[in-house]
Parts: sequence; structure tokens; C-alpha cells
Amino acid sequence: MRILQIGLLGKANVGKSTFFSAATETPVASGNFPFTTIEPNIGVAYVQADCACKHFDIKHENSLCVNGTRFIPVKLIDVAGLVPGAHEGKGLGNQFLDDARQAEVLIHVVDIAGTTDIQGQPVPVGTHDPLEDIAFVQDEFDQWFVDILKREWDKITREIDQKRAKLTDGIAKRFTGLGIKDYQVQEILQRQGLISKNPKEWKDDDIQNFVKELRKSTKPMIIAANKADLCKDLDIIKKITDTIIPCSAETELLLRKATKVGIVNYSPGDQGFKIVEGKEIPPPQQKALDLVKSVFTKIPSTGIQKILNSAVFDSLKFIVVYPVEDETKLTNKDGVVLPDTKLLPQDSTAKDLAGLIHADIAKGFLHAIDCKTKQRISGDQKLKSGDVIKIVSTLSRG
Repeated sequence: MRILQIGLLGKANVGKSTFFSAATETPVASGNFPFTTIEPNIGVAYVQADCACKHFDIKHENSLCVNGTRFIPVKLIDVAGLVPGAHEGKGLGNQFLDDARQAEVLIHVVDIAGTTDIQGQPVPVGTHDPLEDIAFVQDEFDQWFVDILKREWDKITREIDQKRAKLTDGIAKRFTGLGIKDYQVQEILQRQGLISKNPKEWKDDDIQNFVKELRKSTKPMIIAANKADLCKDLDIIKKITDTIIPCSAETELLLRKATKVGIVNYSPGDQGFKIVEGKEIPPPQQKALDLVKSVFTKIPSTGIQKILNSAVFDSLKFIVVYPVEDETKLTNKDGVVLPDTKLLPQDSTAKDLAGLIHADIAKGFLHAIDCKTKQRISGDQKLKSGDVIKIVSTLSRG
């Protein structure tokens, strides 16, 4: 089953591994030195949406539906820490970029409190400028894209001269390893007025500007302003034009652990927590919870859930669809109500949903049924977030 992949990136020791542990509840190594993360950690995190049970005003037993909020699994990849020059192979640069290529959207974890220098070494709070980190990580990605294109630029121009390839095809072919499609390349070429320009006439600025836009479009990046609770002045966020959300990964991790052992009631994304009634809290744990309360006076939530949701629904603009096999009972063949969710790109069709479920179902596609309206819909009907859909096909899953 295809599952959407989110890449977690940033320089060493900004809290990537803590973010990963908090989001996936998977313990990983962490420490105050570069390259604590060497092999990529891979785990399952969840984004949230209103469950379709709300629309139908029904109750159902599903561990991924909590009080009408549906938790939808995504894959989170925490890759090796970056250092300047990664695109040239410095540090673990080549491995980092190879791991990151799998991701459809990127979360750049930044130490917004400025407690780590550019190499990831600890420094006093506020003595390093996080804007430098944001620029350097984006530059590493841009330069990686530039290197991919420049390595074969002469070959591309020859192919076009000899009419063996069109400009769009020639460029897209070099980026297939990153999952970049022809139409995405063409959109950027048209937007920048390069679609009809002979590649021999391209200047360095043309290549730089093109790949920067291609990277932004195909590997969207959201900034997780981590350690926001330690930041002396959060006004620094106003200086950043990219999508940025303040967060405290350490606070989220602590709350999830406290919830697991029954000390507090907390659900990811909540703007606070409650101590379980009648629970006696030992002094060390009480002190930790008091610190957590102080975090919520500075930022509205830990930010972790908001960042995951924003990456999928705002940056990628994905929608949530509920496939069922019985349109009247809203069940699968085993009688489970609203059993599954699928994340699809905006403007996906009923036929796209069929293909995501199984290639055979798409091959034998006849029509679909919108379970909310009870109407039959065609294969090219665009779906909306929250749709509950039954696919009617001549072929069942093999």
C-alpha cells in the first residue's frame, strides 16, 4: 500500500530526532554532536482530519477515529544531519540527499532559539542566527538540483539540437529519480519564459532560477521553528517568508510519554493537557509538567501536529477520501464501518482512487458511487476531501 512520505531535515542537533520520536512514538538515538542520526530513521506519524462519521452522525469502533477526529498514517523519514557543502559530498551529504529524494514534502527543523552553530555544535541561547540555517539548507537543496542539471546540460542541448528530445523531456529525464514529472518541469519553464529559449542561450542565472522554482514546486518545504519555548524573541519568525510554525518537540515527547503511562490526558494538537483525576504526581514529574505549562504560555500548542497537518494539507494540498465496499452500510467486506482512508493529491478523480486501492480495480473500473449523495459518478469525476466512495469494477483484488 502506498503511503505518503515526509522528509525530516535540518543540520545536526536541532531536535530532528526528538521531533521524529514525538511524532512517531519511536525511540531513536539523540545527542549533542553531529551525525547522531546516520542511517535514516523511518516511522509512522499521523495527520488529522474530521472523520466521515461526523457527517453521517454515526459511532463506530476504529482505533484511528478518536471523538470524530481521524488519524491518517504517513511515513516520516528522519535523515542524517546536514552540514554546509553536503551537495559536494561533505559530511554525510550524498547519503542525506539520497534519503531525502524519497520524500514528497520536507519539514526543515530549525533551532529557532539559536542554541547550535552552523556545524550543529551547542552554543549559548540566541548566539546563532537561525536565518542562516534556513538559507543554508535551502541552498544545499538548490545546489543539488543545479548539479544534477549541469552534469548533463551539454548532452541535453545536443539531444535537442538533433531533435531527439524536447526541452521539457530532456530536463524531466534527469530528475526522474526524484519523482519529478514532465508537467511539473513544463509549468516552471512556461512560468519563467524559458519554454522556447534555446538551452544553448541559457545563462547561469536561468539555470539557478529554474532549479530553485523546480525545487520549491516539487519538494515543498515547511519550517518547524523548534525550541520556540527557549527563544528570547519569537518576532524573528516574522522575518521568514516561508511557511513556518513554532514548536517544541521536547514538550510533545514528554506529553506523549506522560499520556502513555496515564499521568495526563492529552491528544496531539491539543492546546494544553489535564492531569488524570486523583493521580498523585511525584515531585520530579510535577516539575516537568510545570515546565510544560510554561511552554503553552509562549506558544499555543507544541506545534508538532500542526506542522504535520500543514505539510500534507497546506503544502501538498492533499485530500482525504474514505473508500468503502458497501455504500449503504459504509463498510468493507468484513463489515467494518469506514475502515480506511486514502490521501490523494488535489483534483484526483474516482479512477485515481481506484488505482490507489489496486491496479486491477482501476483496470476494470465501471463507475463509482458518492455515498453522501448516493449518486453514481464517472471515472473522471474530481473528488473532494471527506468524500466516501464505493468503486464498482469488473475486477476484484487479486
